[in-house]
Amino acid sequence: MEYRQLGRSGLKVPALSFGTGTFGGSNEFFERWGKTDVDEAIRLIDICLDAGVNFFDTADLYSHGASEEILGAALKGKRDRALISTKAAFRVGEGANDVGSSRYHLVRAAEASLRRLGTDHIDLYFMHGFDATTPVDETLRALDDLITSGKIGYIGASNFSGWHLMKSLATSEKNGLARYVAYQGYYSLVGRDYEWELMPLGIDQGVGLMVWSPLGWGRLTGKIRRGQPIQSGRIASGGSVGGPMVDDEYLYTVVDALEEIAGETGKTIPQVALNWLLSRPTVANIVVGARDEAQLKANLGAVGWNLSEDQIRRLDDASHREPAYPYWHQVGFEERNPTPTRW
Repeated sequence: MEYRQLGRSGLKVPALSFGTGTFGGSNEFFERWGKTDVDEAIRLIDICLDAGVNFFDTADLYSHGASEEILGAALKGKRDRALISTKAAFRVGEGANDVGSSRYHLVRAAEASLRRLGTDHIDLYFMHGFDATTPVDETLRALDDLITSGKIGYIGASNFSGWHLMKSLATSEKNGLARYVAYQGYYSLVGRDYEWELMPLGIDQGVGLMVWSPLGWGRLTGKIRRGQPIQSGRIASGGSVGGPMVDDEYLYTVVDALEEIAGETGKTIPQVALNWLLSRPTVANIVVGARDEAQLKANLGAVGWNLSEDQIRRLDDASHREPAYPYWHQVGFEERNPTPTRW
């Protein structure tokens, strides 16, 4: 397994991590993702550890905490071999303060996650979304205190806008507080908006990317082809609810390119899509999920090889979309304001 530096930190993480959104399935929304129980989670985690994937991602929101509980149970006796990331900020109760990034909520949310995970520390703690009603310095000081206490190791941001992240980094620098070393965001061959602003920011500020939903909310599994009905998988089960809309013809163009390159490399369509992401600037880690052992082992086949420059270019061309303003305008000034990738 390849290991990469996580942003501007000393932490090395595997190129792939295992996402546990499929653990639990305790409500209708997360049941569409999966219903992995403790016994199956143990088997999946053992496969990961044997392959060098020692990084496991969860959140307090996932199945109302059941994902954290199952992950903690499955890692019993193996915690010293693993890195754990979890998240807070979204609503987890009915109370006025059971949501957001206030000191009040974060301290309690972190303690609750530690209990569910059955551990004394969280390696990487994400703000799951930006809380505009809490002062940024309050959030960062609370996180800094949790780091000082040894309860969390590093901090990250997820689903922030570029200005949210930059404001947070500037506040950390101004006040001598811990800074976000990682950004967990959506990025795929059919979702390249991350490249417009967040990627240049990550390069400039040393923030590493953990990619979530790298197969475009299940659209790049190889099960969706021109003229073929969707037979099974996340999309068919309704698991794309809440995800971005993707034009059919655009999707088919990308899948056609993936299929062609999969034939050239002897890999599967998902493996090619994941490998393309590993070639992109700022990408430190890709969060992969799996409903079963076969799916997990297939995803692990995305590492240990590289696409050629020509194959990357063809995938870039197939997935090209005109960016929003001001990004399309800035392309005309690349002499002094270069873009890190070809959109």
